[in-house]
Amino acid sequence: MRKVLVIGAGRSASSLIKYLLDKSESENLQIIVADKFVESARKMTLNHKNAIAVELDVFDKKNRREAVAYADIVVSMLPARFHLEVAKDCVEFEKSMVTASYISKEMEELNDEVVKKGLVFMNEIGLDPGIDHMSAMQVIDRIRENDAKLLLFESFTGGLVAPESDDNLWNYKFTWNPRNVVVAGQGGTAKFIQEGKYKYIPYHKLFRRTEILDLREYGKFEALANRDSLKYREVYGLEDVLTLYRGTIRKIGFSRAWNVFVQLGMTDDSYTIEDSENMSYRDFTNSFLAYAPYDSVELKMRHYLKIDQDDIVWEKLLELDIFNADKKIEIKNATPAQMLQKILMDKWTLKEKDKDMIVMMHKFGYEYKGEKRQINSYMQVIGDDQTYTAMAKTVGLPVAIATLKILNGEIKKPGVQLPITKEVYEPILKELEDYGITFKEEKVPYLGYNPENVSG
Repeated sequence: MRKVLVIGAGRSASSLIKYLLDKSESENLQIIVADKFVESARKMTLNHKNAIAVELDVFDKKNRREAVAYADIVVSMLPARFHLEVAKDCVEFEKSMVTASYISKEMEELNDEVVKKGLVFMNEIGLDPGIDHMSAMQVIDRIRENDAKLLLFESFTGGLVAPESDDNLWNYKFTWNPRNVVVAGQGGTAKFIQEGKYKYIPYHKLFRRTEILDLREYGKFEALANRDSLKYREVYGLEDVLTLYRGTIRKIGFSRAWNVFVQLGMTDDSYTIEDSENMSYRDFTNSFLAYAPYDSVELKMRHYLKIDQDDIVWEKLLELDIFNADKKIEIKNATPAQMLQKILMDKWTLKEKDKDMIVMMHKFGYEYKGEKRQINSYMQVIGDDQTYTAMAKTVGLPVAIATLKILNGEIKKPGVQLPITKEVYEPILKELEDYGITFKEEKVPYLGYNPENVSG
C-alpha cells in the first residue's frame, strides 16, 4: 500500500484525514496519523482498517526521521514554525510534502534541492492561503486570456459563526486558533494600494479603518486590511494593477468593539504580567487603567475610552465578563494577549451543537476593449458539526486532494510552490465542488475604489 503520513491531528485535520480514508480502498492507501498525543491521532483514524495512529513528537529527531522515511508522501498539519525540520527530512529521504501554511523564507531556500530531486513541496493549499489563491487565479487567468487588463483585485476571507449559532452581541466565536485571532494584525503595518496610491495602516489604527462588504444573500460584513497585500503583486502577476487589497471579514461592529482591547494594550504579546495567575478578570482590566481609588473600574474605562453607557460597545464588553472579580486568570507568567484569550474563550468557544461558517469574496476590476468591467465572486460554507467544521473542510480538503494528485503524478512540476498554476488549481477547484465548496459570480458596474465604503 502507498503510505501517506499526516503529522498533526488537530481540528483542521478531520476532513483531510476522512477524505484520504474514504479514498484508501480505491487508491491503495495506508494513512498514518501521527501526533504528540496518540489519542488525538487515534480519534481521527475512525477505526478504519487502512489507518494507524502513532505517537510522534516532532522534536524527537530519530522517530520523526523514521516516520518520514517510511512514508511515500508527507502532509504536515503542524504549526507553521515546525514545518522546516520535517521539510529537511523530506528532502533527504526524497519525499514530496504538502502544507497549508505560508511559504517561509527558510522553506523557499530549499527550492533548489527540491527541484533537483524532482519533489513537489506544495504549500499554501488550505483556505486562506489556498482556496483564495486558486479561485482568484482561475478568474485572473480567464480575464487575461481574453486580452483584458486587470485594474483592481480585492480579496476577503472570514472564519465566523454560522447564522443559526450566532447568539452573542459580538456575532463571533472562535472557529480556529484563538491565539491567532487575539494577535491578528500585529507585527507590522498593513500595506496595500488603491487607485495607484500606496496606503498604510499602523496596528493601532487598523480596527477603525474597515470596509463595508455586501455579500448579497450571505449578508453585510466589514473587512479590515491584512498585513501585507503588496506581496501578492508578483505572486499573481499584478505588478501594474491600480488596486490590490486583501482583508479579513467580520460582522459589522466587531472591529469597533475590538479596538477597545487594542487601545488598552490587552492584545500585547511582548511581555508578561506579574502575578497573572492570581489576578481576577477585573484586576486584569483595571491594570490598564489609571489609579483612581474613588472611581469604579467601569467608570474609569468609560471615561478613558469615551464610551457612553448606552453604547453597544459597552454592552459587548459587559457580555464578556471582563469586570468579574471572582473569575481568575489562572495562567502563570501570562502575557496580556494570553490573559485576554482566556477571558474570551469563556464566551466565544463553540457549543456542542454550534456550527461555523466560512465566507470569501473576490472583486476583479478590468478593462476590456476600452470598457471598464467588474466581476464579484462569493463563497459560503457552513460546517456540519464540531468535528467536520467549515474551517476543517476548507482547510483540509484542498490539502488532501493535492496530496493524492501529487502521489498519482497528476501534479508533477517540482519545487517549493503555491497553487497558482492551472495544473494545480483547475482539478482541485473542480473536485471541491463535489463537497459544496463553490463560488458564485456576478457581473457588476466597475466601482474602483469607493471612499464612501471606508469608515474611520
